[in-house]
Amino acid sequence: MRSIWRTLDRRIIRDIGLVGLASTIVGLSYGAISVGSGFPVWLPMLMSVVVFAGASQFMFIGIVASGGNPVAAVLAGLLVNTRHLPFGFAIGDAMGTGWAARLAGSHLMADETVAFALAQEDTRRRRAVYWACGMTLFVCWNVGVVTGAYAGSAIGDTDAFGLDAAFPAVLLALVVPSLKDRATRLPVAIGVVVALATSAFLPAGLPVLLALVGVFAALDRKKAEVTC
Repeated sequence: MRSIWRTLDRRIIRDIGLVGLASTIVGLSYGAISVGSGFPVWLPMLMSVVVFAGASQFMFIGIVASGGNPVAAVLAGLLVNTRHLPFGFAIGDAMGTGWAARLAGSHLMADETVAFALAQEDTRRRRAVYWACGMTLFVCWNVGVVTGAYAGSAIGDTDAFGLDAAFPAVLLALVVPSLKDRATRLPVAIGVVVALATSAFLPAGLPVLLALVGVFAALDRKKAEVTC
């Protein structure tokens, strides 16, 4: 554990801490919304430990709370998390070599951990950043969920506080800085257009998957740059 943190500089530790803080806030909103929607206190806590995937957890609660089938909610969550397949190929070396390390590393995989890991060129630093970010997010997320779940049971009407806006707001805050890069704006724009155009008639989860077509635009651009 100490060797992981010793490998990191203050800037990385600060950034991981800020992402952890954001995760706590989003986790708090998730716990409060879940209990406020009529779910028992233990359910969001259990899902946060076993599933540990914010988007899928929010999707499950939202679909079931609106009268949807729990099986459909699970399938929608799985569809959203299929993005973890290419993530695994991209940062597999950051998890370690043993099966136990890869199993634990896969459970800690999130958009933020992958983004931090891919930003590191050195394999040793990539591994340290991945585990530091993953463990920080896991702890912060679950602390937020537990706090939010008990707060939600006391608040009752969570919609009155606008907690449902916390999750998209945090995601937007994470995405906006990357839009400074011209090469990133085109894939993002394509993904946004596809998601908005298909969200009106496709089940929840599918528009997000179809938005990944923007990645192909980035790959084609990169290939063209290499050819030149």
